[in-house]
Amino acid sequence: MKRYLGVDLHRTQFTVCTRWESGRTYLRQWPIKELKLFAGQLRKGDEIAVEATGNTRLFYDAVVEHVERVAVVNPAQFKVISQSVKKTDRNDAELLALYLAKGLLPEVRMKERNQREMSHLAQTRDLLVKQRSALKAKINNLLSAEGINLKREALSSNKALERVLTLPLSPLMRAELRVLAGQIRSLNGSIAELEEMIEEEGPRLAGHENLMSIKGIGPVSAAVLLSVIGDIRDFSDPGKLAAYLGLVPRVANSNETEHSGHITKQGNKLARTTLVQCALIAKRYSSYLQQFYQRIQRRRGGGKANIALARKFLGVIYYTLKNNWVFEDFPNFVLAS
Repeated sequence: MKRYLGVDLHRTQFTVCTRWESGRTYLRQWPIKELKLFAGQLRKGDEIAVEATGNTRLFYDAVVEHVERVAVVNPAQFKVISQSVKKTDRNDAELLALYLAKGLLPEVRMKERNQREMSHLAQTRDLLVKQRSALKAKINNLLSAEGINLKREALSSNKALERVLTLPLSPLMRAELRVLAGQIRSLNGSIAELEEMIEEEGPRLAGHENLMSIKGIGPVSAAVLLSVIGDIRDFSDPGKLAAYLGLVPRVANSNETEHSGHITKQGNKLARTTLVQCALIAKRYSSYLQQFYQRIQRRRGGGKANIALARKFLGVIYYTLKNNWVFEDFPNFVLAS
């Protein structure tokens, strides 16, 4: 008899609800150190559902070869658990098993190890870049209060930071600026190290050469996009990929009324931001993208035009990866022989 297993996973233990086709259930709690023992008693016809958490990959890798299917559940979309009035490990496992048996779970794609690790590298780099920007803003605010207004590039290099530290300021303010400048220098080094790793490992991702042939996409951007997109064959058309990245509008209809709102923003934020930045660069070289952008901008404004351009550019990326295109001259859409 087929079994559906709902797993409520934690760092030190996991609770398993085994549900048979007849509706009978059995609950058991396992310590995480016995994960291999648990995997050994699974059957080839079993299906397992587990929510996406910090150690889901560890669990997934341990059981995926022993069962028919592992469904990794998106907790942000599966509100049955998060909004349940009975929030216990046993109840969560039972709900996962029940909805798995009925085929009603919102799943998360599990990517290859190199894609996952590249995604983590890119996210860490993005975090450090944001911290650096916050520190630069802090310095600008401190100096602005003293009537000193810096240009944007005034904090872009170590030499520029040194010049800021020579400004005629009070001892306390100079001490604070020295600490902030030291933190920025440290972040500069860490960001450069991460970018070097990304540029070195990025070419090992499938599709890297294809994206790098598109004018407007650099090595870091290509690695970010590929680590999020994963296997392009998972998407049957560009619209599915756009929805995955949160670039489609929310749609609400009732009776004969239909309303389209802002984009869903449900996908990876870093990938979405990277895509917009690359699209804005690409339009400088492509007259086709430039004309498309200007047409939308005249009718709907710059913000809507940026999103529309990103969506159009994503279509180019989709077909480039799907058809294994490499451009010899992207602005004129000439493919390499």
